[in-house]
Amino acid sequence: MAVLTGLAVLYFGGAGRDPAEGGRVSNGVIVLAVLAALLVWQVTKPGDTSAK
Repeated sequence: MAVLTGLAVLYFGGAGRDPAEGGRVSNGVIVLAVLAALLVWQVTKPGDTSAK
C-alpha cells in the first residue's frame, strides 16, 4: 500500500505539467512521495501480536 501511495503522489504531482518541459517530476514531488509512502507504511504496519 505504501508503494501505491508513493506512485499516486508521483502521478498526480506530474499530471499537470507541460509536455514541452519534458514531463519531468520536480525533486519536491519526489520527496513528498517518499514521505507519504513512509507515513502510510508507519500507519499500516502490523503491531506486535506475539503472545506473552
